[in-house]
Amino acid sequence: MRLKKMAYGHKTEHRLRVRSQVVLHAARGRSNARIARETGLHLDTVRRWRGRFAQAGLPGLNDRQRCGRPASFTPLQAAEVKALACRLPAETGVPVSRWSCPELAREAVRRGITTFISASTVRRWLAQDAIKPWQHRSWIFITDPGFRLKAARVLDLYARTWQGEQLREDEYVISADEKTSVQARCRCHPTLAPGKARAMRVNHTYGRGGALAYLAAYDVHHARVFGRTEPRTGVVPFMHLVTQVMSQEPYASAKRVFWIVDNGSSHRGQKAADRLAAVFPNAVMVHTPVHASWLNQVEIYFSVVQRKVVSPNDFTDLTEVRHRLRAFEVRYNAAAQPFQWKFTTSDLDALLARLDQHTADHHEESSAVVAA
Repeated sequence: MRLKKMAYGHKTEHRLRVRSQVVLHAARGRSNARIARETGLHLDTVRRWRGRFAQAGLPGLNDRQRCGRPASFTPLQAAEVKALACRLPAETGVPVSRWSCPELAREAVRRGITTFISASTVRRWLAQDAIKPWQHRSWIFITDPGFRLKAARVLDLYARTWQGEQLREDEYVISADEKTSVQARCRCHPTLAPGKARAMRVNHTYGRGGALAYLAAYDVHHARVFGRTEPRTGVVPFMHLVTQVMSQEPYASAKRVFWIVDNGSSHRGQKAADRLAAVFPNAVMVHTPVHASWLNQVEIYFSVVQRKVVSPNDFTDLTEVRHRLRAFEVRYNAAAQPFQWKFTTSDLDALLARLDQHTADHHEESSAVVAA
């Protein structure tokens, strides 16, 4: 059954199909000469595959392992190129910021590692070890001395807890921030819809129609967005957003409404918290740690807006930008579900422990280098 499937299957490789047909013809009692005539193969080829099938069965129809062409490069040469890729170009005197495969190939030849090597060979070697020197990731030290305390307060609010007590039904958590410089770029030629074997095409040249700021407040547990556009960011535009939310129910009569914000100039420090509480006594401002805007859930909503509304940017003017953003809010609120936030205080403690261990190991390595 398997032999017939190989001989007549549409997904079988041509060479396996022909070899299987040879064996089927032989099973019907046909001679090698007749099989050769009917299949168009050489007599010796028919004899070979009949013999291999008789010796090993179906596995005998596969190609045998071949030694192949001798290797052009030694394992030592490959290791030296990989070691070079793991060094910063500045350390080797090469005036580039990051290695590319062509740069590494040229540098390997210049250093005498090999007389010639192609960029594709270098790329294949690096892919085997998942080394990608042409990529980079940024990082930053934790500089906020109260990082753990501030981050834990935000994470507790996401879990509907404040100072060790569960939030009541009439207490709400709002995540707020500003998306700056949303531009109106009018493309000089109309955008073409996608078609058969063709992606959507957006003209590269455009005319500028100005920019605005998009402010949004996101109810974390009820997945509701409140947004507004302003000419620019600042204390006054931010308070307009707060007033827009706090002047309507259920927030106006709520016991407490927690406002999670980052450390932007519009709502930075205790002064901003006091200003908020003075206007709305039931509002409590909670700041994320410095350089930790990723803890603010409204940033997730902004990423959705960027992908689905702003990019690719093709608006005739700012009025169209405002209408599109407002229409998207209505559409989003109609079907939104709360984000599945899974990062907890336990994950935070584990992360900080890893960072502390990494810092300690780095200090030990530095001390060992100095001592040497």
